Amino acid sequence: MEENKMGVMPVNKLLMNMSLPMMASMLVQALYNIVDSIFVARVGENALTAVSMAFPLQTLMISLGGGTCVGINAILSRALGEKDFDRADKTAVNGIFLSFLSFLLFLVIGCTVVEPFYRSQTSDAEIIGYGMDYLSIVLTFSIGIFGQFVFERLLTSTGRTFLTMITQGTGAVINIILDPILIFGYFGVPAMGVKGAAIATVIGQCVAAVFAAFFNFTRNPEIHIRLRGFRPDGALIGQIYKIGIPSIIMQSIGSVMVYIMNKILIGFSSTAVAVFGVYFKLQSFIFLPIFGLNNGMIPIVAYNYGAGKRERMMKTWKFAWIFATAMMIVGVAAFELIPDVLLGLFDASDEMKAMGVTALRIIGVHFPVAAYCIVTGSLFQALGKSVYSMINSIMRQIVVLIPAAYLLSLIGSVDYVWWSFPIAEIMSAAATSYFFKKTYDNIILPLGTPRHSNFQDN
Repeated sequence: MEENKMGVMPVNKLLMNMSLPMMASMLVQALYNIVDSIFVARVGENALTAVSMAFPLQTLMISLGGGTCVGINAILSRALGEKDFDRADKTAVNGIFLSFLSFLLFLVIGCTVVEPFYRSQTSDAEIIGYGMDYLSIVLTFSIGIFGQFVFERLLTSTGRTFLTMITQGTGAVINIILDPILIFGYFGVPAMGVKGAAIATVIGQCVAAVFAAFFNFTRNPEIHIRLRGFRPDGALIGQIYKIGIPSIIMQSIGSVMVYIMNKILIGFSSTAVAVFGVYFKLQSFIFLPIFGLNNGMIPIVAYNYGAGKRERMMKTWKFAWIFATAMMIVGVAAFELIPDVLLGLFDASDEMKAMGVTALRIIGVHFPVAAYCIVTGSLFQALGKSVYSMINSIMRQIVVLIPAAYLLSLIGSVDYVWWSFPIAEIMSAAATSYFFKKTYDNIILPLGTPRHSNFQDN
């Protein structure tokens, strides 16, 4: 088989070739996130608050699916770089098996814990009702999102990011089209409110998963998915989670952070929780394209690590960092110059707009620092050092951000709470730099020597 483009194409061109389709699909996904909340906000501020409070469990679901696929992606891309096609095939099939088990877990969670989850955050009956309508559907029908995760990452692992763009874009467009129809009741469909938003979400995810599976079976010749006679490979699953668990924990910490932040903010008002939810939707429009850039970067780094090509690895990381920083600067400009316009998209009340303008302007200042941390964290993941990203995330969100937010809340004004985000990001940059030096000295610099040949030892 001829050399994969990840090993021969000029790095700048390759990263754009791999990442632009992913970034485009992530932009569509971010647009969906925003449009979804805009429609829900028209139902009422309590509906928007309920959807915002659902974020921790949704994040937990995304953490498990995405983190598992980090392990799948790194091992599969490295196997292709080493021309070990049998190992690549086994990784793909075991990854599909793990994604199905993840769905079964969240099916149980969706049937049992949604109501107590909401009651632990608020006693408002309307918010609880909206939340149960929304979150129960999203969790119990999560087979779509888990299927989408694994089949899209298999395409990404072999460099077929254009096909991933098609699947993600199709799912997001379906969500956007169905949202107003199901929420407000058009074309003879009964109005379902926030329940309609959840149904639109899972339909879009299931369609995307079907498309991604189809492309893997018909357009991905480097991977052969054979389900007949399949038996789980315990050793391989262990390697997937050795890389993936730190990423799962890292992302799950975000779920814990949002849950505790909601508890802190609800002490001021439900409007503060709504502002926090709107911030996450808006920042997704900036951060998700960068995650798309990372999704293109990780298989390139992993492939060239397997092939022993250090210079290509480092060029990929540097170019990704520059590009991510440029995108973050655009985000800072939007948050600083037009925060009132952004909040107006969500039908914000005068109180919500006044609070939100201050929040966006304070939080936005840390975006360029976050670019360096995010891209370098993806470098760690590609090299099998997800544990560094995990430790960094724990320090930033649990050790620094939450205590800072709580202490600042004691001053008596919610405006001070928002400063916890820039404070935490500065600490994260320092920790990232320390781990980068360790990674460079111990893994990247010796590349090409016999030591680097054993992925499990790194």
